[in-house]
Amino acid sequence: MDGGHMTMPQTVESPLDVRGLTVAYNGNVVLEDVDYTAPAGGMVGIIGPNGAGKSTFLKAALGLVVPVSGQARFFGGPFRSARRRIAYVPQRASVDWDFPTSALGVVMMGFYGRLGLLGLVRRHDRLRALECLRRVGLEDFAGRQIGQLSGGQQQRVFLARALAQDAELIILDEPFAGVDAATERAIVSVLQSLKAEGRTVIAVHHDLATVPDYFTDVLILNRRRIAAGPVGTAFTPETLDVAYGGRLATARTG
Repeated sequence: MDGGHMTMPQTVESPLDVRGLTVAYNGNVVLEDVDYTAPAGGMVGIIGPNGAGKSTFLKAALGLVVPVSGQARFFGGPFRSARRRIAYVPQRASVDWDFPTSALGVVMMGFYGRLGLLGLVRRHDRLRALECLRRVGLEDFAGRQIGQLSGGQQQRVFLARALAQDAELIILDEPFAGVDAATERAIVSVLQSLKAEGRTVIAVHHDLATVPDYFTDVLILNRRRIAAGPVGTAFTPETLDVAYGGRLATARTG
């Protein structure tokens, strides 16, 4: 901690830095002038009530939604220059589960950015993909068509694809939606192991009761940024009351 100008944090670019992000759908503002800097190596939970703009925040940062104003930078540059360093796991409901591919095929898609469209998948790529499935407990389902998997298994396949990308920043939109408790624990364990490797994890999350156990940091949204920072200082009754407007009794599913 001593030595001021020699400390590492001054030389580490934030994996995600958002400035003045405003997003509107059909003229209705859903995010307004949001600033946020994610801590490198943190495990960040994005929380807030329904309609708070949590998923929109991620999609706008990634360029999947066009903002009214503002910008996002990844590792100090635009998304385009950092895309191979970023893995995105979308909401399960947004995926075409009838797509004719296996669990192993989905995971191997994580290599395409490195191999190129015409790149040949080699034996060690296949073995690495199988290892990623093993890490999420699905090695026995490698040949199963993705539509034949349960919701929790599908979510773990997409997490395995993120592992295959070997990304430094892993962004997940509601990774625990519709999964059972055992699957949730399995996913959290993998995410926390990624954080232990020095990677940054950012996830939209709903269950306030598990925030202190799962995350090191939070971004609390309700159209605007309500609070952000370490769980111990930003995740307080006061900030939650502002975000949820006194509706904390129903916040678990909010």
